Amino acid sequence: MHVVVVGASGNAGTALLRRFERDETITSVTAVARRVPAGRPPAPYSVARWVACDIGTPGPDEPVVADLARAMAGADAVVHLAWAIQPSHDRRRLARVNVDGTRRVIAAVARAGVPHLVAASSVGAYSPAPDDVPRAEGWPTDGVHSSSYSVDKAACERLLDGAQATFPDLVVARLRPALIFQRAAGSEVARLFLGPLVPRRILDGHLPVLPWPDGLRLQAVHADDAADAFREVVVRRARGAFNVAAPQVLRVDDVAALVSGGRSRVVSPRALRAAVTLGWRAHAVAAGPGWLDMAMAAPLLDTTRAERELDLRPRWTAAEALRDLLGGLGEQAGTASPPLKPGRTGRP
Repeated sequence: MHVVVVGASGNAGTALLRRFERDETITSVTAVARRVPAGRPPAPYSVARWVACDIGTPGPDEPVVADLARAMAGADAVVHLAWAIQPSHDRRRLARVNVDGTRRVIAAVARAGVPHLVAASSVGAYSPAPDDVPRAEGWPTDGVHSSSYSVDKAACERLLDGAQATFPDLVVARLRPALIFQRAAGSEVARLFLGPLVPRRILDGHLPVLPWPDGLRLQAVHADDAADAFREVVVRRARGAFNVAAPQVLRVDDVAALVSGGRSRVVSPRALRAAVTLGWRAHAVAAGPGWLDMAMAAPLLDTTRAERELDLRPRWTAAEALRDLLGGLGEQAGTASPPLKPGRTGRP
């Protein structure tokens, strides 16, 4: 199979190339990214032929769609992973990459006659849930309105719905993973979410006490397990939506055991949101308050469909995936990928 990966140099893209590198079913890979590795890249980036294309380029769609369609010619499947999280204060730029970029990818897939589109959605696309009952893929995907990330993910869900209706011969799949963690993303996660004033080492088991918003619970999946899910959807030509998460739900004691020696303090979400808002407005914290809103509101994921139809059995627990990421944060770990290099900025 020939697979094109858009956004191949980021967190999930790196893991997917790593998975394809040892997969005899995937015979060739074209990797599309805004910035491509210089020279002959090391593994796993060496598995792909690289094409530079910025799906969020300002201006008309046609030049970008044409470039993408040429890169997709002859592909059996396109995996769309590209997404911008920063600059979080520039709402127009984020929407241009995330929503306009997704529309352009869909148009290019149709123009190139690719039979299968696999897109990365997110738990963040889901509407708020009132309880901790795990929700299957039929839960509404209208997003959390105070989170720009969630709003854009919900908008992309509508674009994928439209693609299904407009191009009946196109098989459309979307994966809705929980938080995707791996050690190699440590530098990227620190840059995108923490900001320059937050000491990295305090999250590597050295936090004096963990402030935890009352009612927060999280799910995660290791990047390698997420890559397995994307691979299975591609080779099985699966359609529809799939929730992806490790079975464990992370709560305050689970996280405190990893970052603060078990010491925690439950705090008011409203008070924490006010503090995050002040830090974000001062550009001292990279992630805005919408991320907290989304985390508090998002449903827990029922992963039954992925287990049944993709035979997905995550090898990492959520706590193990978080521990792997925390090690990368402490080391400011990265890779040869431009977005994942320590100290670099940008998007895949």
